Amino acid sequence: MSEKPSVLFVCVHNAGRSQMAAGWLRHLASDTIEVRSAGSEPADQINPVAVEAMREVGIDITGQTPDRLTWDAAQASDVIITMGCGDACPVFPGKRYEDWKLTDPAGQPLDVVRQVRDDIKTKITELLASIRPNR
Repeated sequence: MSEKPSVLFVCVHNAGRSQMAAGWLRHLASDTIEVRSAGSEPADQINPVAVEAMREVGIDITGQTPDRLTWDAAQASDVIITMGCGDACPVFPGKRYEDWKLTDPAGQPLDVVRQVRDDIKTKITELLASIRPNR
């Protein structure tokens, strides 16, 4: 891994899980990790319920927009975290992969999205410990 590791979060629409994960990682890692997120079929906007759930914990993801997964983004990342995109998420040799099984927040009420948010925070904390074991 490079001096400043990079993590790419990928889900289908890049509107919920991957955006919340990117928000948590930016929040918890500050500027020590480069954070990217993308989707295989990006939505037009971030899920407003995901925005609200993150706002409740003091993380603002309103400035983010769903982006399409590109070869360049994947190639430039050290760790690629997929979330429910299955075969739509291509595999790039030599990358560390993790597939996080998380409920899709699309169409879910706030209480469900809060649980997804909290599950993501737990996974981000574990990820950070594996990327930065000496901190």
